[in-house]
Amino acid sequence: MKKVGEKSLLSDLKVGQRAKILKLNETNKAIRRHLLDMGVTRDTEVKIKKIAPMGDPIDISLRDYELCISKADLEKIEVEVLR
Repeated sequence: MKKVGEKSLLSDLKVGQRAKILKLNETNKAIRRHLLDMGVTRDTEVKIKKIAPMGDPIDISLRDYELCISKADLEKIEVEVLR
């Protein structure tokens, strides 16, 4: 498990961990816009809710709703671990 205050990728967190989004490292403009439209923006708090049995996709909670995102997309989101 990542430690509080540690910077990491969202895909590296475990179930139950919370983090604050720091940066979105997506070069594809369409995918970047799609993630931003879904609320994946800087300073948003996210929580890892569930991980599929094979590890992909990952269910996250943010802005009072749940969202399933592929692990490949989560690897492009830098976060700071909150708990």
